[in-house]
Amino acid sequence: MSKTTARPVPTHPARFTLDPAFTIGEVDPRLFGSFVEHLGRCVYTGIFEPDHPSADEAGLRTDVLELVRELGVTTVRYPGGNFVSGYKWEDSVGPVDERPRRLDLAWRSTETNRFGLSEYIAFLRKLGPQAEPMMAINLGTRGVAEALELQEYANHPSGTALSDLRAVHGDKDPFGIKLWCLGNEMDGPWQTGHKTAAEYGRVAAETARAMRQMDPSVELVACGSSSQSMPTFAEWEATVLAETYDLVDHISLHAYYEPTDGDLDSFLASAVDMESFIDNVAATCDHVGAKLKSKKRINLSFDEWNVWYMSKWHAIENSASRDWAEAPRLLEDSYSVMDAVVFGSLLIALLRHADRVTVACLAQLVNVIAPIMTEPGGPAWRQTTFFPFAQASKHGRGQVLDVRVDSPTYETKKYGEADLLHATAVRAEDGSVTVFAVNRSRTEPLPLEVALSGLDLTSVVEHSALADADPDARNTLADPERVTPHQVSGTTLQDGTLNAVLEPLSWNVIRLGQTLTGHANGRPDPA
Repeated sequence: MSKTTARPVPTHPARFTLDPAFTIGEVDPRLFGSFVEHLGRCVYTGIFEPDHPSADEAGLRTDVLELVRELGVTTVRYPGGNFVSGYKWEDSVGPVDERPRRLDLAWRSTETNRFGLSEYIAFLRKLGPQAEPMMAINLGTRGVAEALELQEYANHPSGTALSDLRAVHGDKDPFGIKLWCLGNEMDGPWQTGHKTAAEYGRVAAETARAMRQMDPSVELVACGSSSQSMPTFAEWEATVLAETYDLVDHISLHAYYEPTDGDLDSFLASAVDMESFIDNVAATCDHVGAKLKSKKRINLSFDEWNVWYMSKWHAIENSASRDWAEAPRLLEDSYSVMDAVVFGSLLIALLRHADRVTVACLAQLVNVIAPIMTEPGGPAWRQTTFFPFAQASKHGRGQVLDVRVDSPTYETKKYGEADLLHATAVRAEDGSVTVFAVNRSRTEPLPLEVALSGLDLTSVVEHSALADADPDARNTLADPERVTPHQVSGTTLQDGTLNAVLEPLSWNVIRLGQTLTGHANGRPDPA
């Protein structure tokens, strides 16, 4: 990997102060969730490939399981996404050889249902106890009755037709799904069963009320706008919440980012839009709560986010070559160093709003705009975006400290003046602190000064960076370890001040502790 070379640096460093008296909130582990949709090769030849050399007795790729564990994923949303609005859950249970093949209108593919509800739960159990199900309900072509039937099949212990049918199918123990999405992107005209806000709000309220009759402890996510750019944004949230405020716990946000018209400076500042989106949805929730004179607070589920080159998808969206194939190669974006830096900045935005964003799902987990790629019958490897997520999941647990940066700025076409530094910090239970920082400058290193107040920290445990002299460098099947994090030397902590230099176009993880351990030699722990 390339290291920082001698270049002129800005005379004004970026600065902020860390003080344990000023915090944002506790990080919910669900912030490090992901998303498995029946789309392209996310499921088939992604996590599930019975004929693969590494497949276990259930057909799960063990090489992928290992990478998902390393990634640090918690909550996994399933089965969609747009797919869910045509989903018949009954198709996905029971003997595999008796499951029907169906046309999936969302992605113009053929769904075999070889991987279904039971296989999804088994996948999560093999990941470990941190992997929590987040089940989406079809409120596009179906409604209250089907939601209740799915809930009974999945969660009721025994003694009813559907819970006993689950046992007949080989799952005696209930699945224990607590977190449910009431549909997906119902504001979008592309959605099968698209509804107006009033129509959706009514069916979401009816469904939520019925599900709570079966189990008052369920946690429910209402559909928010598909993006902040939707013409009905904010009005949609207000209308939906007017119907559902006392019945749901979260409202969803979805956002994807890509460079448009070669505007890389705006692309690097994508998190400006993400933070605005979060603030605006939170304000709308609070406005509705105030109107209803409710003391309840609605939290945010950012259950789809990523860098996605959506313009490439639109170019082939209506191609006849896509007609009804099984697990076609769709949305298999290859991510560069620049993409990973933007991706890391989006993670920082989520952490900076940990008081309100209590669920977040990286879309998606394998192959489809994903941090993990596979080849059928072949290897699995980490994309550049794998590393920021793994590091944030491992070291971003605890209290988020309030970071207010004083940074050099630059001009963007989309967002006006933006800070070169985007940063946050998380204090762990043992008192250690991890700083996550992005330098948005494509050409210049950025000096960083952090004043520590009231923190008993004495040493830099590690400073790792993801950066490269080639911003387009990426990991591929031919060169799967072209890009990895590397150690940065020269970062110091003296007299209560952290001093570092952030390489151009870089994602940085600076870990501060109470005992001098020195810098690791060689390749750092990617997580």
